[in-house]
Amino acid sequence: QQRTSQLVEANCWNWQLHNTTELLQASISVVESHCGIFETRESELVSMDELAFKFAVNNINRNKTLMPNATLTYDIQRINIFDGFEASRRACDQLALGVVAVFGPSHSSSVSAVQSICNALEVPHIQTRWKHPSVDNKDTFFINLYPEYTAIARAILDVVTFFKWRKLTVVYEDSTGLMRMQELIKAPAKLNLKIRIRQLTPGNQDARPLLKELKKDREFFIIFDCSYRTASELLKQLSSMGMMTEYYHFFFTTLDLFALDLEPYRYSGVNMTGFRLLNFDDPWVASTIDKWSMDRVQGPKQESGLMDGVMTTDAALMYDAVFMVAVASQRATQMTVSSLQCHRHKPWRFGPRFMNLFKEAQWDGLTGHIVLNKTDGLRRDFDLDIISLQEDGTARVAVWNSYKGMTLMNQPNRDKTTNVTDSLANRTLIVTTIQENPYVMVKKSDKELVGNDRYEGYCMDLLKELSNILGFTYEVRLVGDGKYGAQNDKGEWNGMVRELIDHVADLAVAPLTITYVREKVIDFSKPFMTLGISILYRKPNGTNPGVFSFLNPLSADIWMYVLLACTGVSCVLFVIARFTPYEWYNPHSCNASSTLVQNNFTLLNSFWFGIGALMRQGSEVMPKALSTRIVGGIWWFFTLIIISSYTANLAAFLTVERMDAPIDSADDLAKQTRIEYGAVRDGSTMTFFKKSKISTYEKMWAFMSSRKTALVKNNKEGITRVLTTDYAMLMESTSIEYISQRNCNLTQIGGLIDSKGYGVGTPIGSPYRDKITIAILQLQEEGKLHMMKEKWWRGNGCPEEDNKEASALGVENIGGIFIVLAAGLVLSVFVAIGEFIYKSRRNADIEEVSEAETKTNGLNDFRKILSCDYSDKTCDFNYIHDFLKSSFSTMFTKYSNSDFTLEASAVRNGSGTVYLCTLLLVNVCISIEPS
Repeated sequence: QQRTSQLVEANCWNWQLHNTTELLQASISVVESHCGIFETRESELVSMDELAFKFAVNNINRNKTLMPNATLTYDIQRINIFDGFEASRRACDQLALGVVAVFGPSHSSSVSAVQSICNALEVPHIQTRWKHPSVDNKDTFFINLYPEYTAIARAILDVVTFFKWRKLTVVYEDSTGLMRMQELIKAPAKLNLKIRIRQLTPGNQDARPLLKELKKDREFFIIFDCSYRTASELLKQLSSMGMMTEYYHFFFTTLDLFALDLEPYRYSGVNMTGFRLLNFDDPWVASTIDKWSMDRVQGPKQESGLMDGVMTTDAALMYDAVFMVAVASQRATQMTVSSLQCHRHKPWRFGPRFMNLFKEAQWDGLTGHIVLNKTDGLRRDFDLDIISLQEDGTARVAVWNSYKGMTLMNQPNRDKTTNVTDSLANRTLIVTTIQENPYVMVKKSDKELVGNDRYEGYCMDLLKELSNILGFTYEVRLVGDGKYGAQNDKGEWNGMVRELIDHVADLAVAPLTITYVREKVIDFSKPFMTLGISILYRKPNGTNPGVFSFLNPLSADIWMYVLLACTGVSCVLFVIARFTPYEWYNPHSCNASSTLVQNNFTLLNSFWFGIGALMRQGSEVMPKALSTRIVGGIWWFFTLIIISSYTANLAAFLTVERMDAPIDSADDLAKQTRIEYGAVRDGSTMTFFKKSKISTYEKMWAFMSSRKTALVKNNKEGITRVLTTDYAMLMESTSIEYISQRNCNLTQIGGLIDSKGYGVGTPIGSPYRDKITIAILQLQEEGKLHMMKEKWWRGNGCPEEDNKEASALGVENIGGIFIVLAAGLVLSVFVAIGEFIYKSRRNADIEEVSEAETKTNGLNDFRKILSCDYSDKTCDFNYIHDFLKSSFSTMFTKYSNSDFTLEASAVRNGSGTVYLCTLLLVNVCISIEPS
């Protein structure tokens, strides 16, 4: 009988024992009976389980080596679905025929009823679908070949941990999905994992409203717990929603992902992962599946989303279940079947023995190695292939074992470099960037440029090199709001970072700084350029050393202390020389009876000694006593250090042009408010100061945030302000280097405030990041990054500063020394004139001569001196002696007459020239009538 409504099929295999007298003459003919109950749907002509059931029976009957003395037959009956009473009645009818095992049904409303009957009559009940185990664990005659659900949940958790997901969404089809995902749902308590749980609308195949919400919330990691039929529909709707991209990662818990038609999605770049229970590496499994495929190709076609001729996991499990019962029946010697009546409650006497054969045996089937738990009959030890969708189809990337965990598969035949290149080949990526010299600039041309040809710069060259290595094409777009990307107080992002978050762009190739806050929302490649924050300011005007720069090596305080020290030492020397008896001597050593004693260290001589030692010239007055020598030695040591330090420091002050800058570091900026400073608004530099916990930088951010004009829109505006106003701009050192190469009035002040790098930005979880990182490292090793920087940073060049270390000293450096010399000479002349006038007036007062006579006598005497010719031997130098003696009699009273004798030869040789010239000037001054 056959019904058109949803039915449950009842299939029975009759294994009847015929014990006749003919057994003595021929082999025993054994016909054994199995009963199976399966579900069918309205859309299915025949259920997949029934097809697998028949396929297994036919295969076993054809294999005479497996069961040489038995033949399998089956009988099919159908009942209404969801009718537990009808399922129980039909199960009793089948048990009355005499069976060794009952298969199915799979629907939960009928399973419990059939299972209760099997437990009561001690007939093995075999299940091949997922079933939540009973709490009381009284199902001693229950066997389930479907992998135990908690183990699958652990496998899902291991996959999530392997992919390092921190945020994911679980979408389940029915309530049983929550039971299967319990291990994963409990994970957030152990791991740093955020899980959202959503349910598909029951009875509604249109999941697009839910998918639209997931797309809006930027949920890129999604686990779907559903049947393969629902998975097939979801894939179509995901594709229509534009979610089949490389940024999404879908994980399907169904074990039939490999059987779905994934051809339309192979080249989309989407990440799709799932489990596979079938062991395709076994030749026997492959041969069996090929036979199944041949039978399915010849059979009726059904619209299920599966590939033609593919064997599902449920079908493979059914095949393994039939195969398992057949092998166990063959091993059970002297086992007979009997008719069982549900109303009599008389169990099958061979049931426990037959059940133990299942639990103790181990064998390999289509679904791998089969081992049942001896306690509950569940399949806890199994292997799962982790498969991933690739361009050439699904491929096994890892193997998960319920005891060993995950093991990655080795792929020795794949060339890593080729894989990186091929994975991006022929893809067109959207690249967002920002106009910033010299990274991205509008190309100047007489012709109208379109597309990527409109731009040039360092980043454009970098993008071109990456494209050549990885083989992708790209489309460059300037960021809409002209910002790099910063987070406001509400947690919203702008600029290029926002475009990556929203998947408006695939890459951000720009001077985009790698920061902690950005790394939380987007991914970065390895940096292609390292840099730090520094200060851009006007170049200070150079100050040449002045004519008195010879005083610069010592500060004004030191000069004053040196003069005070010289005065103090001279006074101390004068006092000690007067105090010690060893500095007094008899000027007339030949006259022993003379009581006259003299001391050379008068106050003036003491000062002369100190000045002579300071000038490294010495003095004719030398100390004799030990005490005065100690004073002299200490003073000499002091002058040695002072003069040596002065000499060593003099060269730097006279030859090096110093820059008079008002600021030298960030600390100088923070300590003042006269010079305004700031950074680009919503840039990484601004974010650095905003998030910094260092007191200096916190103070600087407080200053910048308190002034509306401190932050600028872009670097161009900031450079203009630096040139025209008293403004210092905080920006990346690479930009400062580029700007200072083209504007000689700007320079970098101080060192680097921090250390960071520019990287290529990608959406979080993007598969392009690692590939771009490898390409950047390749460019770095080849030196191309350095060559590109030299190309775009090298400008026309500012005039090189003169090498002050090798230049000769000019008048502007040491002209002050000549001024001091001239001033000293002029001063000495005026002092000599003063001395002459003073002494002449003293002599006149003593001799009571009138002023007019004094002038006349002095002038006549001086003219006589001038009339002497050096070549005239008759020149009376004694007259000169008398004239000088009469003019300076008071000054020379302490000296003997012989002290003033001038040798004619000395005058002729010129040693007395200066002395005579001085007297000439004195004569001229005396001849001038006083006003």
